[in-house]
Amino acid sequence: MMNSDTIFLIGYARRHLVWVCAALVLDFAGAIFNGVGTTLIIPVLLGLSGSPLEAERFPAAIGQILQIFDPLPPQQRAIGMIAAIAIAISLKNIANYAGTISNAKLSQGLTRDMREDGLQLLLDVDLDYHHKMKSGDIIQRINDQVARTTGATRALIRLVRIVFNISLFGILLVLISWQLTATTVVLMGGVVLVNQNTIQRSRRFGRSLAESSKQYSIALLELLSGMRLVRGTANESREYQKLRRLIRAREQAALASQANAARIGPTNEISSIFVLILIVLAGRVIFADRADALGATLLTYLFLLSRLIPFLGQLNTARSEIANSSASIAVVREFLDRSVKPFMPKGEIPYRPLQQGIEFQDLWFRYPETEASVLNGITLSLPRGTTLALVGSSGAGKSTLADLLPRFYDPDRGRILIDGQDLKSLDLHSVRSHMGIVSQETFLFNASIRDNIAYARPDATDQDIFDAARRANALEFIEKMPQGFSTPIGDRGVLLSGGQRQRLSIARALLQDPDILILDEATSALDTVSERLVQQALDDLSRDRTTLVIAHRLSTIQDADQIAVLDKGSVLEVGTHQELLARGEAYARLYAMQFRENPQQIAVEEISRSVQRSSHQMRTRLSSVLGTLQLLADDLLDSLEEQQDLTEEAYNDALRLLQTIEDLEKEVASYAPEASSYSSPETSVPVSSLNAN
Repeated sequence: MMNSDTIFLIGYARRHLVWVCAALVLDFAGAIFNGVGTTLIIPVLLGLSGSPLEAERFPAAIGQILQIFDPLPPQQRAIGMIAAIAIAISLKNIANYAGTISNAKLSQGLTRDMREDGLQLLLDVDLDYHHKMKSGDIIQRINDQVARTTGATRALIRLVRIVFNISLFGILLVLISWQLTATTVVLMGGVVLVNQNTIQRSRRFGRSLAESSKQYSIALLELLSGMRLVRGTANESREYQKLRRLIRAREQAALASQANAARIGPTNEISSIFVLILIVLAGRVIFADRADALGATLLTYLFLLSRLIPFLGQLNTARSEIANSSASIAVVREFLDRSVKPFMPKGEIPYRPLQQGIEFQDLWFRYPETEASVLNGITLSLPRGTTLALVGSSGAGKSTLADLLPRFYDPDRGRILIDGQDLKSLDLHSVRSHMGIVSQETFLFNASIRDNIAYARPDATDQDIFDAARRANALEFIEKMPQGFSTPIGDRGVLLSGGQRQRLSIARALLQDPDILILDEATSALDTVSERLVQQALDDLSRDRTTLVIAHRLSTIQDADQIAVLDKGSVLEVGTHQELLARGEAYARLYAMQFRENPQQIAVEEISRSVQRSSHQMRTRLSSVLGTLQLLADDLLDSLEEQQDLTEEAYNDALRLLQTIEDLEKEVASYAPEASSYSSPETSVPVSSLNAN
């Protein structure tokens, strides 16, 4: 009965049935030609030495083959046999060569299929799987373990070819003398038993090598990923010693495996010598009454057996390789087994541009294999074109709620509706393609600036990329780069500052032009100057979009249409900035706490925000007044009544403009003590300069 590993390999081999059949047919043909050519060698040698080529002097099986050459004149029979041997050997080598190519194609196909299936699985499986698995372990499985598994497949195919040759030679030996063959089987059975222990050890060494390779790959990837931490904590020596131990353990496991496999050759050679001696002695006993046939028969038998014995050695080697790789086969089979991994249903309904809004209805959620619930009955509404900000302490569930919107996870209970349609029923790819995510942990590829910005839209033109970078306030540093947009930025954008990386991610989102935007504390890790530039880019990005914001600094979300305060997975209160402050509850306490921690910074931010809010109103009213005055100065009005109406309207606009200025002055004055005491050159924002903007 086939075990699960064998069924796994057969399942992949069936994808390449043509190459499998070609390899088997060619291996079988090579075995036939090898047997025929080998069988004729001894009679030819005897004929060339002057012995008569009479069929009666040879075993019946060989005699029947020799009868094929009876029509030839006696002096030409040896030449005919030599030609037959040459043809047989040539055909054998051609079949073996073609079989090797077929095996190589099959092996490449299996390796490609396993790796492609592994990559597809990694892209399809839920994020929870990636959170639990170590990246080094995944890379080691998809590279080293797959290579060892396909190596076992090659060994299995080679095993089939060896079995074909052993079977053919075995049949010939039985036809020559079943008594000698029975003796040979008993003697060679002892050799197999001796090698069986080696094969069992190979399986154990294979498991040890697979485990040590995994540990080394995991540690090496973690070292490369955490190089800044290693250098920053002066732990180079400790990490070196750790990797050194793993390298040596891996090499020791590999050496033990190779040493164990190397035992098979000498064991077979020594055993074969004793087997041949014993067979000669047995042959003299068996053919004691046929002294005339003893020489030719025994010589032919021993020659065929000498060609068979190397195949027995190869058989044991192939079995050892398969046993050595059995642990890798099991690892790859488990890795590619989709039935035991979490996959999210994809949905079928294509996403349509948002018309009404998003509803979070009674959402409950806990992470897999954890006890505590992270979200407890969350119900919120996010109308189209508005901004919903989530605030609260760490662990309140803000990021978890945001992760449910692009379906990185699905809620345990409740549902998310988009225009009244359950999010689970929408095509997952189309939903995510219309969402833009800018988070605190920005990921950039080790590629050029242009490639990183255009990642969501590979077909974007250079002008599109330029415009996105300009709107994200990124041109200022891109144009200073040695190669401009073609400048490589290093692994994870290490050659850029935090603010620069964040602005590139915003440019990427701007180029994507998402319908729904998720901002997850996008400015919390930035310095004041970078935060101001990034916040301006975020304001441009969020304009006229449906936006879900997670905010740490409350000053960045005061203009949000709704602010929801979360605590321990529940919604405490929802409202606008002013409404929540007026209630004097959770949001007001959070705001007061931040104000006490840094009143100067909040004062400056409030002044800046007040000026920005008032700027548009003042420009609009001033433009109206100037336009009216220009009409009056140019005497373009037809009637006195019309002149009076426009003059009165201009006067009222001037009064409203004056009122706006007075309101702004009062608001700025309320923050004056804090603003005046905040003297940092990086964050100080004079009111005059803000008004100029």
